Amino acid sequence: MSALVSIPLPLGFHEWPPATQAATLGLSTFVQEDVPTVTAALLAAAGTMPLLLAFLGVFLGIWVGDGLLYWLARGFGRPLFERPWARRLLNPAAVARSEAWFAQRGTWLLVSSRFLPGTRLPTYLAAGFLRLPFGRFALTTGAAVAMWTGAIFWLAHLVGDELAAWLERFNLGGWVVLGLIIACVVLLRLAFNLTQRDFRRRTRAAFHRWTRWEFWPAWLFYLPVGLNYVRLALRHGGLTVPTAANPGLFSGGFVGESKIATLRDLEATSPEFTSVARLVEGITPEQRLASLAAARAELGLDYPFILKPDVGQRGVGVKLIHTPEQAVACLRTSAAPFLTQRYAPGPLEVGVFYYRFPGEPCGRIFAITEKIFPTVTGDGRRTIEELVWSDPRARIIADKYLQRLGQRCREVPSAGTVIKLVETGNHAQGCIFRDGWHLWSEALEQRLDDISRRLAGFFVGRYDLRYASPEDLRAGRNFQIVELNGAASEATSIYDARTSLRAAYGTLFRQWEIVFAIGAANRRRGASPTSFRELWRAWRDTNARIATYPAAD
Repeated sequence: MSALVSIPLPLGFHEWPPATQAATLGLSTFVQEDVPTVTAALLAAAGTMPLLLAFLGVFLGIWVGDGLLYWLARGFGRPLFERPWARRLLNPAAVARSEAWFAQRGTWLLVSSRFLPGTRLPTYLAAGFLRLPFGRFALTTGAAVAMWTGAIFWLAHLVGDELAAWLERFNLGGWVVLGLIIACVVLLRLAFNLTQRDFRRRTRAAFHRWTRWEFWPAWLFYLPVGLNYVRLALRHGGLTVPTAANPGLFSGGFVGESKIATLRDLEATSPEFTSVARLVEGITPEQRLASLAAARAELGLDYPFILKPDVGQRGVGVKLIHTPEQAVACLRTSAAPFLTQRYAPGPLEVGVFYYRFPGEPCGRIFAITEKIFPTVTGDGRRTIEELVWSDPRARIIADKYLQRLGQRCREVPSAGTVIKLVETGNHAQGCIFRDGWHLWSEALEQRLDDISRRLAGFFVGRYDLRYASPEDLRAGRNFQIVELNGAASEATSIYDARTSLRAAYGTLFRQWEIVFAIGAANRRRGASPTSFRELWRAWRDTNARIATYPAAD
């Protein structure tokens, strides 16, 4: 087993607990991937490390390292590109075209880079810089890492010591590329440090994002939720069982469902509580603008009104339109289907997670999220950008707010002027979420149950409601449904900053137990879960579309 010394092992390594050995090899992959993987494989083959522990150690090390590369480019490289001097070097239109191209071909680029020496680092950095959806990146790289690592472990049983020597030669060319990329990253960081104040602010913001779990990357936060999902799938006999939870929605509302289809059903069954919408049809921008004009005339929509993607998630692409120029810009940005909707002024908004088990006469409310739209107040001296950076919470996700505000960042609002930072009631877009259970009432629960039972094949999901006063909401009157999400929606009250991480996971675990139980009950009643093939196609198409959507308001 001479290959076990392919990397310098610490003194007494063989006497360490297996978990410590696995963690050490996993951390070693941050420097060089394949040799630590070979070492773990050979240790497992020799029987000195448990096979599963050895595999998980290097697999998680490589996978987490891939994610860090992605966020390095997205968290530092992308904000750097937003600076005026960088935009003079890189054409924003070309970057936008590259984003669309990478959205279509990114999956195969990520898979192939895993097996081509020297291509992983630039490919992963490009994925982050071009804002490939992180869920797609994590799923693809995770699958590729699993295949690559599994192949090395399998080869370790066949060729033993020869494997380490072969991989060392295989990786030699990659080190040259690695050195060049590291040099480029260092130069970019040096350029970034020239604006020391901006650098310090962004560093503090990044630190606070990691210390507050509500801002953690999705891949990190949802790891325990994913493991619990697998446990529930084993109990109920299928990973796709939740897609049968709402037979009246495509995939049960798991992915790829049409918003206009749900809103039409709501308008037909509960028109007095629905913010009406129409699909904007057509292929060319001119056809879509004509369709928008016809829809506005039919519904009597004046400014402002809503334009949003028919298929979307996490509030992406939702625009509050105040002028004809904004409508033209939105519809020219993306060729994906959009819908126009009457603006429900509120000004208050909640998300209400509802469920009803098949066969039961009444449903119930599981959670209520009170949505607070953050603002900054002018003082007549500071710009909007400076006001955002001075706000204790807004500065944590300042990049998102400032990107949305665009040229307005340089405005100096007069004293007392209130600037709304986000229009979309979505946590991912910067809305503040609070536990809104104090708004629960029997009248509200009965009203939503009545609305839900009128919808064919709907049993679980989250209503987004806009309303004028808490008294009206508790009385179950004078609110407007702006959206209804299906089985994959969340009890978003967990994102209250006062909620502990343990309590948040407890709520999500219970929520998914309910969704699985409803899906299993509907399956017994004859509903068919959506196939993996259909889910994959819908997920891929949705992510490709999202890459073309305009920034949300």
